Amino acid sequence: MSPILSVRDLEVAFDIRPQGAWPWTPSRKLHAVGGVSFDIAPGDCLGVVGESGSGKSTLARAIVGTVPATGGQILFEGADLAAMSVTERRAHRKDVQMIFQDPLAALNPRMTVGDIIAEPLVTHFPKTPRDEVKSRVRELMERVGLLPNLINRYPHEFSGGQCQRIGIARALILKPKLLICDEPVSALDVSVQAQVINLLAELRRDMGLSMVFIAHDLSVVKHISDRILVMYLGKQMEQAEAKVLCTRPEHPYTQALISSVPIPDPVLEAKRDRPVLEGDLPSPLAPPSGCVFRTRCPKAQASCAQVQPEMVVQEGNHMIACPFHAPMQVLQNA
Repeated sequence: MSPILSVRDLEVAFDIRPQGAWPWTPSRKLHAVGGVSFDIAPGDCLGVVGESGSGKSTLARAIVGTVPATGGQILFEGADLAAMSVTERRAHRKDVQMIFQDPLAALNPRMTVGDIIAEPLVTHFPKTPRDEVKSRVRELMERVGLLPNLINRYPHEFSGGQCQRIGIARALILKPKLLICDEPVSALDVSVQAQVINLLAELRRDMGLSMVFIAHDLSVVKHISDRILVMYLGKQMEQAEAKVLCTRPEHPYTQALISSVPIPDPVLEAKRDRPVLEGDLPSPLAPPSGCVFRTRCPKAQASCAQVQPEMVVQEGNHMIACPFHAPMQVLQNA
């Protein structure tokens, strides 16, 4: 089966000039995403994890088109979105929608919930009868767990979880083929996170959606993703099936991420090996030479400073960007 989305060596860079600098001061290049590649089959979900500053949100925005790609390809159903102009890309916009991190900030406070959800439909299909628009909005509100009689209320009258459901309904009203979820549960309480994740999993199954699900927490991502991509400072570190990556991670960075997730069993928690990351994430304006993770890696060698390691494919399409990788057995809660 052909993938619905193929990203090949995607790069996103920004020219940064210091605040208050003279107009002739040369800008510096910030490489937010560097050489990321992956495929998503129809109906599958790719999880993307990493620390803040890893380039996850920039990757999502490049796919949607809100930031331009400076290199590589974004092939959506065979068409290269990265090579299209803004006008050409508009035709594909209805098929690729996005859910944002802050549910309340993503909604216009001056518009009613009904108008917010209907806006994409009215924008792309302005000739749709008003009665049909209102009917679809009510139907979708009910589908995401909102009472249709709340259609004339404003965003400030809803909780954070309800606002995220409004954002989900807005993204789905055009019946997209690909849904980009940029940390959709990070601003929500734990109990509400579970509800939203279960809702997204149900919608994905019922509507046949393909998804990119971005989060910091691997324990959240593994419940909804078929495959997981681990990013660090704009680079891909490891990529594998969700179950394989969460039970036998091989890259030192992935192992550190998984060890930071507590196990709700004091006996298992006391037994397990916990590699801890030291230091802070380097600045993307001045990344380390060679492997970008080497300054915090417990397995770093002198050769790591020379060349950025390539992604090497292992058995089962498990890809690792580390020549000194070794599997770590993860203790599971019984």
